[in-house]
Amino acid sequence: MEGLQKNNQWLIIVVMVTMSVLCVHTESRSPVLHRVGGGKYTWKPNVNFTQWAEHQHFYVGDWLYFGFDKHKYNVLQVNKTNYEKCGDKDFIENVTRGGRDVFNLTEAKPFYFICGRGDYCSKGMKIAVHVETDPPPPTASPNLTISASPSPSSIHGHLLLACTIAFLSIFCSVSV
Repeated sequence: MEGLQKNNQWLIIVVMVTMSVLCVHTESRSPVLHRVGGGKYTWKPNVNFTQWAEHQHFYVGDWLYFGFDKHKYNVLQVNKTNYEKCGDKDFIENVTRGGRDVFNLTEAKPFYFICGRGDYCSKGMKIAVHVETDPPPPTASPNLTISASPSPSSIHGHLLLACTIAFLSIFCSVSV
């Protein structure tokens, strides 16, 4: 029984050290909330959603925010054909909930949305977003100056590692 406890203790230590190393060496991007059209209530006619989307970068995990008057407009996720033809039949999902609605971009692929009420889609109330897997890695410029001070993510990683080591030393001294 005592040998089993020691094996479990070592397993816990190995898992914690592995998690700490992974946390220190991975830098992740936080999801972004994109306000469709660029404002709080911009899902409406006379907004160039194509132009707006061309100036955005969408990645897996990001969110789209649609702000609109739910009594006048709606948001339907559709396929490419229905997007191009403004067809509201056989839509994939009705995103409309209350006029301040969000949609999670869960896959790297194109997503298509239209307003299915009236002829608003043909008046431009439609958007296509092309979702990418990950943002490109940062590129070093030729005139890059290296700072002597550590970056916030580096400080975070070092603090996490120090806390993990402290925890492990306390855990090992108490359990032995």
